[in-house]
Amino acid sequence: MRQLIRGRTLSFHADPTDTENAFTYHEDGAIITDNGRIAAIGTYADLQEPGLAEIDNRPHLILPGFIDTHIHFPQVQVVASWGAQLLDWLNTYTFPEESRFAQQGHAPQMAEHFLNLLLAHGTTTAVAYCSVHKQSAEALFSAAHARNMAMIAGKVMMDRNAPEGVLDTPQSGYDDSKALIEKWHRTGRQRYAITPRFAITSTPEQMQMTGQLVREHPDCHIQTHLSENRDEIAFTLSLYPKARDYLDIYETYGLLGDKILLGHSIHLEEREIARMAETDSHPVFCPTSNLFLGSGLFDEGGLRARGISSGIATDIGGGTSYSMLQTLNEGYKILQLRGQKLHPFAAFHWATRGNACVLGMENEIGTLAPGSMADLVVLDSRATPAMALRMERATTLAEELFILQIMGDDRSVAQTYVAGQPMLG
Repeated sequence: MRQLIRGRTLSFHADPTDTENAFTYHEDGAIITDNGRIAAIGTYADLQEPGLAEIDNRPHLILPGFIDTHIHFPQVQVVASWGAQLLDWLNTYTFPEESRFAQQGHAPQMAEHFLNLLLAHGTTTAVAYCSVHKQSAEALFSAAHARNMAMIAGKVMMDRNAPEGVLDTPQSGYDDSKALIEKWHRTGRQRYAITPRFAITSTPEQMQMTGQLVREHPDCHIQTHLSENRDEIAFTLSLYPKARDYLDIYETYGLLGDKILLGHSIHLEEREIARMAETDSHPVFCPTSNLFLGSGLFDEGGLRARGISSGIATDIGGGTSYSMLQTLNEGYKILQLRGQKLHPFAAFHWATRGNACVLGMENEIGTLAPGSMADLVVLDSRATPAMALRMERATTLAEELFILQIMGDDRSVAQTYVAGQPMLG
């Protein structure tokens, strides 16, 4: 269906950190969508047509839908579990919870809740870890496909150092992943991410099978974890004593490259940073999780200076909010502690086009450019009394964005569109 969506439109075509001419903003803007894609963007005066269906979102801001590049689908019911660092948290909360996804009917029910929560927070695409069970990925892909929602996901591969109920084997992990890739990768808007959870929970034999999957399916993304916690690093290196460092494990099995997403990447060695830069591998910053688990402070500026582009993500359920606004809020504070700045233009670029670029999908999602999918978030910067009061003193777009970034959450999301279809209310 062809329609016009009216509001204040903001879309990035470059990184504001690199250039002042990074975005296009229309005070009285309009987006024409046709068959799920953006057909045109401009001022309302230029784009209005007699008889064209209109949805009026004024005075709100319309941006591309948020993209979350690291989130754990099976952890929706262990968010806000008290009092542990990474390895204790996994063993006490995460692994027992993920074992529940073996139960008939549990994964489809959780998939509906999970996608509803993403959309309520303005997130239209996520890169998701499923549980070790094949049916968890089936459930998530099925639910996302039914909504025409772009999802990148994979079942975790893990064959050691976890309870029996969340383990596979090198062969079953390979076989299940292969079957899921053949069924779901590029079915509609779905894409597969080959997902060795992390080196601690995969034997060398499983890592070898992971490398084989990557060679056989080079257009799949790869997601795993790297250097989140110092105890994790020490344990990892004890399991792989021949590795030069943590990243070397993934490098040995042929996983590095522009398709890999390395969650956390906090405590990096010089060689690891150099290899990330040389291979165009992507760290992913998970600020609410890093603070909650006491993991450390991500060095975005240092990595950027080496030519490395990072994603930013919620990391539910170590992360504490589904909101990319709150993720940007905590990211701002971590970078402050690093002596680095996160300008609101850079922040909103990061959660939209920036994450799309990290995924290699900027021609499909993350902007309002004609031809892109019409995945949109409509933001209300006066959503709460405190925000409305603060907005009385805001005089620039940058100030308004910063208010949304620091004070906003799901209450600020007035509407979310997936392929041109409103999803809320």
